[in-house]
Amino acid sequence: MASIRAVRTWAAAGARGLIAVAVIAAGLAFAPSLPGRAWAGAAWAGGAPIGFEEPRPPLLPANFQGSGRYIVRDLGIDVPFTWLGRDGDSQMTAGGPQYPIWFTNLIYHNTLYTLTYKWPNIPLDPPRPCDVIPGFFNRQILNDKLKTARFVGPEILQGAQDRYVDHWRVGVVGGSTVPGEQPRFPIALGDVYVDQNNPSQWVQVLQFGFQNLFDPELDEWFTLTTFNQRPGQVTLPETCPPPTS
Repeated sequence: MASIRAVRTWAAAGARGLIAVAVIAAGLAFAPSLPGRAWAGAAWAGGAPIGFEEPRPPLLPANFQGSGRYIVRDLGIDVPFTWLGRDGDSQMTAGGPQYPIWFTNLIYHNTLYTLTYKWPNIPLDPPRPCDVIPGFFNRQILNDKLKTARFVGPEILQGAQDRYVDHWRVGVVGGSTVPGEQPRFPIALGDVYVDQNNPSQWVQVLQFGFQNLFDPELDEWFTLTTFNQRPGQVTLPETCPPPTS
């Protein structure tokens, strides 16, 4: 989820939400030939190797456990982050009681939830209620949207260990579906990085748009240092109403 806001959604008054997913890293480098690919070392033209076949788009598995960091650069925030999935449900949690931010987002029984406990300069006393995002939403709908993502290219995320990833971009636009017919407006934009050999192995996500209304620069991102496909624990907070479907 919907760490994967993977996909945060948005709600009125700037609710923390999971909608689209995206990935970016500080200090990434672009490589014209990447080991492990059948076309490594091949002749390149127009930014892609000759004979290049576009890889499979990102896919969120039904069961997974991911951990890493949630980062809001303009606020100087860098806190622990987890993203857990079980049987198609999923839950993101950033920060905690001892950190400057603390929120959780869920896809739970075909319903989207977001609950913000702490956020810098936002009064949350009394505590903000759990927001239920209207409409039916689940992992399948998210994966169907990811199928429309555009392939940006293969990249290397440089750090303690270089990670070979595929970079994808996915967006959500409101208004008319016919450009120029009626006003249209961007709702969310995401850059998603997944492992080159496994599109279900999520690495990082950058999120930008109306779903980030608590952030002055409207962008937040998370990076995952671990990600495996073992079932995680997904728990609906007591303050959130049970799903109706």
